[in-house]
Amino acid sequence: MNLNRTPSAAFISVVLPVYNELQALPILVERISSTLDAGHWRFEIVFVNDGSTDGSTQELAHLSQAHDFVRIVSFSRNFGHQAAVQAGMMAAQGDAIILMDSDLQDDPHALTDFLAAWQQDFDIVYAVRTKRKEHACKRFLFDSFYRILNAISSVRIPVDAGNFSLLDRRVVETINALPERDRYFPGLRSWAGFRQTGIEVERCARYDDVPRVSLLGLFRLAKTAMFSFSNVPLTMFYAIGGLSFCVSLILAGFALYHKLITGDAIPGWTSTTIVVSLFGAINSLGIAILGEYAARIYDQVRARPNYIVDEIASQNIRTLPTPAENSAAVTQLLEWLQKNQEQTHKGDPSQSMSS
Repeated sequence: MNLNRTPSAAFISVVLPVYNELQALPILVERISSTLDAGHWRFEIVFVNDGSTDGSTQELAHLSQAHDFVRIVSFSRNFGHQAAVQAGMMAAQGDAIILMDSDLQDDPHALTDFLAAWQQDFDIVYAVRTKRKEHACKRFLFDSFYRILNAISSVRIPVDAGNFSLLDRRVVETINALPERDRYFPGLRSWAGFRQTGIEVERCARYDDVPRVSLLGLFRLAKTAMFSFSNVPLTMFYAIGGLSFCVSLILAGFALYHKLITGDAIPGWTSTTIVVSLFGAINSLGIAILGEYAARIYDQVRARPNYIVDEIASQNIRTLPTPAENSAAVTQLLEWLQKNQEQTHKGDPSQSMSS
């Protein structure tokens, strides 16, 4: 076991994006804190308020005042779930960072298993979701998405693994350093590498059965995942181009055969119109895919931030020194010891180590 990953030595950050989850917030704080307290871990809970309008902002302020381990990062408006995940990872101070949703679908009791795997030197521990509680159509869409993405992705992305996961500090720093704007966190987590393992975690039901991300929003996220981790949308046009060429050759041969051999007249207006319409649609699809890449490149070049922080709130948070602060403290200590030693050799008792 890595001694730096024991409860006495490590500090844990739990990051939770929040968008209109008023009723779940006190339950989350109680369940997370009781789970980590039972393991004698030092920890913080970082809520990222993604422009909530249902009273979550006031409840988060109350929780921050009531608990010294609660920190709040508030956005100036709603920027989306992936932006909130990014902001939480930037704000987290722990040696290990746990990402989970605020809708009670991610079971806080799984944190114990995550930390146990982390202590066994795994740098990334992700939840493999089982027994999902969504309706059959949505489960089918999720299952299809994960399997299609894994089939076309340039890196292996685990099936049925969402955001719920633990990351070691060095993994978080690696992902935070990435400059890209369009982020699909499970893909970035897989791309980063390091030692990874999955743990099966039962997917709980939402506490209010009202999803905060619409079906259209989920399709946008799926599109981001596919464009970010696969070149298939572009390379498939090699296959489409080859197929189009074959169809053209077949149609040309058919027309020449009847013209030169049989002498039959071939009106062909209907078939010609269908073929022209088909290839017009294919060209439009190709232009749309190229436009999608161009728009993403344009967004990257503009370099607008993914989010704007309006306020950061905390009360007596148990902070850890940064590496720069640690280095400065060590330098000051060494300088003091050297000066003290020099003065002691000169026989100055007033500057002895006992002082």
